[in-house]
This record gives sequence, structure tokens and C-alpha cells, in this order.
Amino acid sequence: MIVDKTLTITQNGVPREVSVEEALQHRTYRDAIAGNRSARREVLKMIAKREQALAKLAPPPAYTVTTAQEEDPDNANAALLILGIACRDPTNYGPNDKYERLLLEPWAVQAALSRRRGGSKLDKKDIEDIRRCTRDPDGLR
Repeated sequence: MIVDKTLTITQNGVPREVSVEEALQHRTYRDAIAGNRSARREVLKMIAKREQALAKLAPPPAYTVTTAQEEDPDNANAALLILGIACRDPTNYGPNDKYERLLLEPWAVQAALSRRRGGSKLDKKDIEDIRRCTRDPDGLR
């Protein structure tokens, strides 16, 4: 078959043997770089074909990506617990309480308060909410 034959080409002044297929690919790349639209389309097809072949050879990823379908407050709670930003609230809110309640760790609250912008003072209700949601509110500055 003609594609399996070899040709001698000169690249950067150095002669080398290449298959007809490789020589055609080099020519197509040069034409694409020079602005030939059909050559560009052909190069894009070659790239897509190569990426498909590489994807088949690649090992499966070591992780999976999932997307949340709906908001899950328990998932956020788990993250806060794992990161040590919050702890479980021991207060019993009753049988109709739908979610586990957490209290923020003082260090996390203090860090958030220190990063507030604008310099506006907290009003009395804000301060009450912060104290109510913090594990040890007396440790706050």
C-alpha cells in the first residue's frame, strides 16, 4: 500500500525517512499553519481522533466527580465537622427538629469577624445571633 512506503524528507537541514502518512500529516500541519481552512479542519479531526485513542488507553480516574442535585444541609454540616469549624449542639430541640444543629467554634467566628469589611458596628441582634451560634461565646473578643 502506498501509505506504508517511506520517503526521505529534509527537516531543519537534516534528511530523514518517514512514511507517506507522516509526510502527509506534516504537509497538512504546515498548510494549516499557513491559513488553509480545509487543512485546519483536517488537523482538528486528527487531534480529536488522537484524543479519543488516548482516552481509551488512559487508566480510569482515581476519583469521581459528582454534582449535587439538590441542597443537602447535612452534607454541609459534615464538612463543618470534619474541618473542625463546628461541633454538634448538645441541646435537644425536640422531635420535630429536622436537622442536626451545630455550634461554630470560637476561633472560626473570631476569624470571620476579624475579616469583616466596612467597619460597621454589629447591632444587638447580630451580637445575640453570633453568641447563640457559637460553642463558647464568652471566648469571643
